[in-house]
Amino acid sequence: MSQGPQSTAVTEQREPEGTTPIISLTDKALEMVKVAMERDGVTGHGLRVGVVGGGCSGFQYHLAFEPLPGEDDEVLEFDGVRVFVDTASRPHLQGVTVDYVNGLHGAGFKFVNPNASRTCGCGSSFTT
Repeated sequence: MSQGPQSTAVTEQREPEGTTPIISLTDKALEMVKVAMERDGVTGHGLRVGVVGGGCSGFQYHLAFEPLPGEDDEVLEFDGVRVFVDTASRPHLQGVTVDYVNGLHGAGFKFVNPNASRTCGCGSSFTT
């Protein structure tokens, strides 16, 4: 069975020419972040995208809404949504695309990580 169409449009933070953006968000992911912010009453907060130790493959992705960036965060902006990436997570997130997919097993954010050498079956943890 098909999981249905997945979004392919990507909204990126503009980086200086010749550099790769830290992360990209598809249009669908950006839309769902805005929906979640509205639903949770945190419009105006930023989206923390990070990596923490754990999961069955060594690292796992972390998403959270936060009112302000941390002192060592890089702040990106995608269509009015601020995204916070801390310096420890940055190397693991370089070139990652965040998407939002609907499938047979539910809906949620999906990370497409070109740096991952191995991922777990559920797709929420990885090894670089």
